[in-house]
Amino acid sequence: MNDFHWTKLFNPEFYITMEVGGIPIGIYMVLFIVFAETGLFAGFFLPGDSLLFLSGIYSRELVETFFMIPSDLSNVTILALLIATAATLGNIFGYWFGAKSGQFLYNKEDSFFFKKKYLYESQAFFEKHGGKAIIFARFLPIVRTFVPIIAGIVHMEKSKFMFYNVLSSLLWSFLLVFAGHYLYGFFNEEFGIDLKKHIEKIILILIAVTTFPLVMKAIKARKNTTD
Repeated sequence: MNDFHWTKLFNPEFYITMEVGGIPIGIYMVLFIVFAETGLFAGFFLPGDSLLFLSGIYSRELVETFFMIPSDLSNVTILALLIATAATLGNIFGYWFGAKSGQFLYNKEDSFFFKKKYLYESQAFFEKHGGKAIIFARFLPIVRTFVPIIAGIVHMEKSKFMFYNVLSSLLWSFLLVFAGHYLYGFFNEEFGIDLKKHIEKIILILIAVTTFPLVMKAIKARKNTTD
């Protein structure tokens, strides 16, 4: 712990490779963070998309925490299913909170862990896309934290919400986990490039890709207000 620095909290690899007393707990950290992004409304600083991509790279190490499976496909599939389950449960909790006491957030003062503008942006996103917003939001940092809450506030039909919830969780998890796993193998076999040695570059690229739509939306909104 002597070499710990707070910036590691923003590095997905820190959680994936975490150990306590020599016992790996990376899989538990990954599942908790995925749940917390929507279940505990902390999505604006937790490494969601990059965490899933890197989890795919470390799929064997993560799954071996529970049991040894020789098949790569089985390992990455089990990991993707576990993450999808955590994501689904997080959304369910967010929906429940929105249905029960979501209006509280509209009266809550801004803090380091909460910005009311994100709530209004997510509400506009939800009103524009309806149920499909739950799917789209899965791939958008910050927005995915609040959209389930908005769905609960407007009392979206539970069966409809669950359909989009499960579908979005599966798509998000399988696409990113499988992409990380098989791109790692592809670059390693075809070009001799070990992506584990380029984690920082991967994180920066993923952050740029996932935040680009939000940046463009903000620029467009500012342009509309100045016209």
